[in-house]
Amino acid sequence: MTERSFVSVPLPLRLSGSALKVIAVISMVADHWAFFFVDPASPLYSAMRCFGRIAFPVFAFLVAEGAAYTRSRWRYLGLLLFFGLVSEIPWLMLNGNDGTHNVMFTLALGVMAISVFDRLCEHGPICFLSVSVFCVDAWLLQSDYDWRGVLMIVLFYMLRSRTIEPWKDRFRIDFPKQAFLQILFTFPLMMHYGVAGAVLASVVIFLYDGTRGNIKGAVAKYSFYAFYPVHLLLFL
Repeated sequence: MTERSFVSVPLPLRLSGSALKVIAVISMVADHWAFFFVDPASPLYSAMRCFGRIAFPVFAFLVAEGAAYTRSRWRYLGLLLFFGLVSEIPWLMLNGNDGTHNVMFTLALGVMAISVFDRLCEHGPICFLSVSVFCVDAWLLQSDYDWRGVLMIVLFYMLRSRTIEPWKDRFRIDFPKQAFLQILFTFPLMMHYGVAGAVLASVVIFLYDGTRGNIKGAVAKYSFYAFYPVHLLLFL
């Protein structure tokens, strides 16, 4: 990645992966706080829910990046599934037995779909059908953001390269051209949950500079994942 790749975005406006995590977490808390505690008829509710729409697309983007960079995809998947199981307890306590499941399972299914894509990407129809299976699984499971969430993760991963042929030079990053492609193809999925929130999420993702940022180390990493079930518990 060369400095010329970033020429269209001023240095102070660039966002690291750590910055994206912080923005997504704040957005998620605002969204859930409004959902559980704010009067739906109030302007504050609408504003907080709109801001809250930033969270999932950014998390989906970060999961796609994480799946690309992780040294052990199995371990990464296991981490998501573990915190998904832990999060089911507060999720059920908050939402009741409504048949839905928390977003960690959607993220995990996205990683599974990416892994299948990597293995079968040279076999177009088989690859498409295999990835579709995980989208259907999310829909049947009724995990948060369901099939749209899984597809969003896969598209973010596919379009990390400059073209829509992701198996060619898959790990090359060309910013901001690749960001335009990622946003172009995922925006219709984001828009399902609100146009204004989708625009805000797209801006955040576009400003990503490809760096990890200051959130490093095992404690910081596990704390980030643990925050999801912990914040649900605090809402009880």
